Amino acid sequence: MAEFLHTPLTVLHLLACAFLILVILIQPGKSGGLGALGGGQAQQVFGGSGAGNFLTKTTWATAAIFFFTSITLAYLSSSSDESMKKHSAALAKQHDQNNPLSSTPAPAKPASSK
Repeated sequence: MAEFLHTPLTVLHLLACAFLILVILIQPGKSGGLGALGGGQAQQVFGGSGAGNFLTKTTWATAAIFFFTSITLAYLSSSSDESMKKHSAALAKQHDQNNPLSSTPAPAKPASSK
């Protein structure tokens, strides 16, 4: 099941990433920054923007899709059986390289004669 979802989620993730970058770049700046805190513009900065415009809502929706696909892809890549097998095989290989005595088989016990 995870193999079936991985490719479409990766494509959706990349599309959401590119679209999010574009949507953020085309938004107009809020002009003023910290200089707006000194006068009558402080009211505009801290309140009065209303429900938000189309670009703001699009940014939030795209960001939600981006975060959802990020978390889902991270979970799928870390919890798949193949990932766990690769990880355990790599650990076993590293352990064998670091400790050559553990990789040699134990000598067989002589058979007891009755």
